[in-house]
Amino acid sequence: MQHGPAVRRRKLGEELRALRDRSGLTSGEVARLVGWHQSKISRIETGRSGVKAEDIRLLLDAYGGVVSAQQRALLEALGASAAGPGTGGGGDAARGRQWWHDYRGLLPQEYRDFISLEAGARSARTVELSVVPGLLQTPEYARAVTRAALGGLPEPKVDALVDVRLARQSVLRADPPLELSAVLDEAVLRRQIGGPGVMREQLRRLAEVAELPQVRLQVLPFTVGGHLGLTGPFVIFSFPNIADLDVVVLDHLTSSLYLERKEDLEAYSAAFRTIQAHALPPRDSSDLISSIADDA
Repeated sequence: MQHGPAVRRRKLGEELRALRDRSGLTSGEVARLVGWHQSKISRIETGRSGVKAEDIRLLLDAYGGVVSAQQRALLEALGASAAGPGTGGGGDAARGRQWWHDYRGLLPQEYRDFISLEAGARSARTVELSVVPGLLQTPEYARAVTRAALGGLPEPKVDALVDVRLARQSVLRADPPLELSAVLDEAVLRRQIGGPGVMREQLRRLAEVAELPQVRLQVLPFTVGGHLGLTGPFVIFSFPNIADLDVVVLDHLTSSLYLERKEDLEAYSAAFRTIQAHALPPRDSSDLISSIADDA
């Protein structure tokens, strides 16, 4: 169990080591090519130190033809998410410039880590018990959730956090878009966050988004009773063309946990499949959402 950048550094190091092996170069040969000490290569490949975007580009140039254009973009994005504060990570992510760095003074590092993972992922699987996932929230619903969760926050900061929430949603319109599979407990649909009008518009938005080809939205009805998801919400991110990179994110009141051990990934993936199997099919879920919206 590690903090986001630690997970990213280790994964990035493993990928860079694999690419170096494929190129047929030793760490000493790479060090001479890029003008570094061999120990720096070792620290990067073992995940013991962060790496700047320009350093990743130097390494990938040295490895030559074994690196595809898509791998290069993904590894540079991964490097930025792995960097953490103070390492100078930057560059262009697979889905564009890392806009969230403009909010350094507002967003905790853990939230920036989460956004970075989300921006670089191929797919996300999530179970939510109490609120609509951020990627699917309307502006007014996002505002109501922010005010409730962070009571007493000055209105300009609330506005900025809502802007961040809405900016995150661009991953669903990217090329290629994030593939989102979400299972929502029925309580999410019936909890009157922001009042009936806000909730009605939010439910209508859910019904609209459920029609997108990259979104699979299901509702876990109250009639299911107890289920695995009751232990808490979670998100599983999966990434393209990078081996063994999936990560589970568990949110808590004051922190987030990142799980990336094989046994953890298997357990949460199995739990998601089980929860998904107990949920209503997508079409029935959309019908239920629309019915609740009409009654709101």
